[in-house]
Amino acid sequence: MSSPVPAPAPPPRTATLTRTTKETSIQIALSLDGGPLDLLPPTPHFPSPEECNDGTATPTSSTTSTSSPRSPPIPPQTVETHASQTTASQQIWIWTGVGFLDHMLHAWAKHAGWSLRVRCRGDLYIDDHHTIEDTLLALGTAFTTSLGSRTGLARFGYAYAPLDEALSRAVLDISSRPFFVGEFGFQSERIGNLSTQMVGHGLGSWAQAAGVTLHVDVLKGVNDHHRCESAFKALAGACRMACARVGGREGEVVSTKGVL
Repeated sequence: MSSPVPAPAPPPRTATLTRTTKETSIQIALSLDGGPLDLLPPTPHFPSPEECNDGTATPTSSTTSTSSPRSPPIPPQTVETHASQTTASQQIWIWTGVGFLDHMLHAWAKHAGWSLRVRCRGDLYIDDHHTIEDTLLALGTAFTTSLGSRTGLARFGYAYAPLDEALSRAVLDISSRPFFVGEFGFQSERIGNLSTQMVGHGLGSWAQAAGVTLHVDVLKGVNDHHRCESAFKALAGACRMACARVGGREGEVVSTKGVL
C-alpha cells in the first residue's frame, strides 16, 4: 500500500506594510504564526542608519529631517531594545517613540504567538495621539492582510489575564463588522509617556482597521500599569484563539451568511 499523501502546509500568514501620513511614518512586518521575519526594508523615511561603536544610530544627512523634531532617533533593528525579543519561535522588535506603547505591543505579540516588527516616526513634539492611532491602524491593516480569506478559522476568541491585583477580559470576533467597546477605569492621565485615553482610542482604531468586533474590560485592579498590561495580555490570548486554524474546516467560511 502506498503511504498517504501528507496534507500541504498551510500558507504563511504574513504582511509587511508602510503607512505614511503628514504626522507619522510607520513600517510593520507581522506573522500571525510566529517564526522568522526579515528586517524592515529601508525607505526614504527610514534610511539605513550608520552605527556608532556603542550600537546607537547616528542620523545621516538623509535622516536628520525625519528624526527631529518628529521623534527621537530610531536604533538599528539589529540592536536589542526594551521591546525586542528573539526566541526559537518568535522575533519581536518594536520602536514607536512611546515607551509604554512599545511595552504593550511587545506583550500583545508575545502572548498572541506573533512575530512582529514595528518602527514609527511620529509627531511626538505635539503629543502621542497620532503615533498611537496610526500605529494601531497600521497594525490592524497588517492583521487583516495576514489573515487573508478568513476561512478555516476558529473566528471567536476570548481570554482572561491577571497581573497581580488586576484582571482583564477580552472577547474577539473576526467578523468583518468593526466594533469596539472598552472599559479600563484608569485613575491617572498617563502611564509613563502614554496618555491613558489613547488606550481605548488606539484599540478602537485597531479593531476598525482589522475588521473585528472587540470587547475589552478591566474587571479589577488598583495599579494603572497592571490594569493596562492585563488588558493587552487578555487581548493577545483572544487573538491567538480566534486566529487558530481549525482542522477539517479548510476553505470554509465560519458564518451562516456564507461570507465574512
